Amino acid sequence: MSRAASRGRTPWPLGVPAVLGALLLVLPLAGVLVRAPWRGLSDIVRTPAVLDALLLSLYSATLATGISIALGVPLAYVLARSTVPGLRLLRALVTLPLVLPPVVGGVALLLVMGRNGLVGQYLDAWFGITLPFTTNAVVLAETFVAMPFLVVAVEGAFRSADQGYDEAAATLGAGRLTVFWRVSLPLIRPALVAGSVLCWARALGEFGATVTFAGNLPGVTQTMPLAVYLQMETDPDAALALSLVLLAVSVTVLFALRGRWVNAAGAA
Repeated sequence: MSRAASRGRTPWPLGVPAVLGALLLVLPLAGVLVRAPWRGLSDIVRTPAVLDALLLSLYSATLATGISIALGVPLAYVLARSTVPGLRLLRALVTLPLVLPPVVGGVALLLVMGRNGLVGQYLDAWFGITLPFTTNAVVLAETFVAMPFLVVAVEGAFRSADQGYDEAAATLGAGRLTVFWRVSLPLIRPALVAGSVLCWARALGEFGATVTFAGNLPGVTQTMPLAVYLQMETDPDAALALSLVLLAVSVTVLFALRGRWVNAAGAA
């Protein structure tokens, strides 16, 4: 038997649960496609409320991803390359939002950034800044739940990257910051882009932390997931249409970017 043939065959004890797992993940998405109100889809999507929710979702997810890149890449570098004591605890805390219920994250943000919160009270008293139930609260909530996805991907890339290039650049006289920008960062670019896409997709679909910390105000804090939930109670067809739009945006981005860069990362 050739090596290619042996690789192409899957034992049935593995194939059966693999098929069941695929069905579990694919069938609900197929259900949205089958039950979607295709005839009235364009009318529903063009309503002002839906357009506002869609634009707000795209804006807030993009801004949250930008903030996650600006803060998360340096954080991932520290977690991967630094020898400062307490990094294990810091890593656990940073990745906690991955498993923390989003509603709990929203409550935590309220306790810290609310008008009477640990930090929010000073923002309100000193600068007159109030975050809860504003568009900025949406961005902050999405950043909180999405940035760990980027940090995990980028930290892993920094750990697996060959540090010999960094050492060679330092030997030639490059400073630490120059080595980071010119050597370390280009080496992990595929992982950075893949992590950014995952971060953006997670931010786009955020619900629990957003509704708890930012509320559900049409045109101000009502993102597409919140609009879907609201329409599900009054107009299921509209909820299906909004779900289809959100699904289409997510699938388009993942296919256009994630496949290209994740494959590149796997080949590296």
